[in-house]
Amino acid sequence: MNTRRAWVVFGFAVFDYIVAVLQRSSLGVAGVDATDRFHVSAALLSSLAVIQLIVYAGLQIPVGVLLDRVGSRLLLALGAALMVVGQVTLALAPSIGIAIVGRVLLGAGDAMTFISVLRLLPNWFSGRRLPIVSQWVGTLGQFGQILSAVPLTLLLGAVAWTPTFLILAGASALGLVGVLLFVENGTTPITRSMPTVAGAPVSALRHIRDALARPGTRLGFWSHFVTQSSGTMFALLWGFPFLSVALGYGPSNASLLLTLMVVVAIVVGPVLGLLTARFPLRRSSIVLGIVVGMAIAWGIVLAWPGRPPVWSVILLIVVIAIGGPGSLIGFDFARTFNPLRSLGSANGIVNVGGFLAAFVMMFIIGFVLDLVSRAAGASANPAGLYSLAGFRIAFLIQYVVVGIGVVFLIVARRQTRRRLHEQEGIEVAPLWVALMRTWRRKGPRAAR
Repeated sequence: MNTRRAWVVFGFAVFDYIVAVLQRSSLGVAGVDATDRFHVSAALLSSLAVIQLIVYAGLQIPVGVLLDRVGSRLLLALGAALMVVGQVTLALAPSIGIAIVGRVLLGAGDAMTFISVLRLLPNWFSGRRLPIVSQWVGTLGQFGQILSAVPLTLLLGAVAWTPTFLILAGASALGLVGVLLFVENGTTPITRSMPTVAGAPVSALRHIRDALARPGTRLGFWSHFVTQSSGTMFALLWGFPFLSVALGYGPSNASLLLTLMVVVAIVVGPVLGLLTARFPLRRSSIVLGIVVGMAIAWGIVLAWPGRPPVWSVILLIVVIAIGGPGSLIGFDFARTFNPLRSLGSANGIVNVGGFLAAFVMMFIIGFVLDLVSRAAGASANPAGLYSLAGFRIAFLIQYVVVGIGVVFLIVARRQTRRRLHEQEGIEVAPLWVALMRTWRRKGPRAAR
């Protein structure tokens, strides 16, 4: 554990994840180009991103079950191979139908990557280093978004659609080679940690059922649901047209602002890792604090009369960027409340949350943008589809989706704390009570 070999495995696995994030977010900066290339509406364009996320989310639980049986290396390799084929298909696609096939393959490959990397970590790292390294996975993965925000934008302008996506396919091929040469599942085979019934591994359905039965898994799911969805929706599809067209910043400035999301995530990720390791009983409070911050930031931008000032847009980007590393707290819940034998299944369940919320948002936002555009009699070109008035209305769907998630998160938190008290005798006081106790303890010292 925590050896030099562990860091080598970690490095090549994370490189593969960085490439997966690049592939996932490539459509975000290519959305306007895709509108012109395939001559599609906003709702149909959103289907390119939505179908990818549906496949991604739908495969999380099956992939999690496979992880518990075959380990990470095989699935990382298969995922990289699928992303190669998916991006080649998208590069050569003559129509939106073929492009959707490419995004389906890309979503399937992407689905096998992140939780496979997370599943590796308990076999190579231990102690307090484990939650911190888990945060580093998400933080370092954001470099893939940097690559999509700036170099990919420049590449699209320089060499056009087909060569750009063929180059992206080549990046996944490099990730595949790195996995095959340097990544190992760990010193302890995955199958040895699995209990047996009559000499056979426990059924996949039992792993899923057991993971779902633990309120800590559900708390992780809803934590991921409410923190990741807004930033994913913004970065993967609607942020670029909102910034470049609706706000009139242009492609270059929009790319720089999307890059700011990544910089914030890189800075905040390690801080959140330290906080979750230092205050494990207050992780859900951190999640709720992030959600409140996002609600306020979106409210300022959407309610501002006329075009919102640049400072408010920057504030919004900073706050929703925190949701990315904040969503990894959901996986920390899964790790804490599940045995290693079913951790892959639990991580798969948790990872569905944010992407489920994101693709619901993406599709409805595209549908609303089309409605507003038709009602205003606007043309079907990007300038007509991506109006500021349309985005003001469409982005409001986030309050409904995330609000539902917050309700279920609070329910799951109560159930988790109740079970923690029953099984381990640990009672978690409300945050305000804990703060008052701390203040009273420090009060007499300050008086001296």
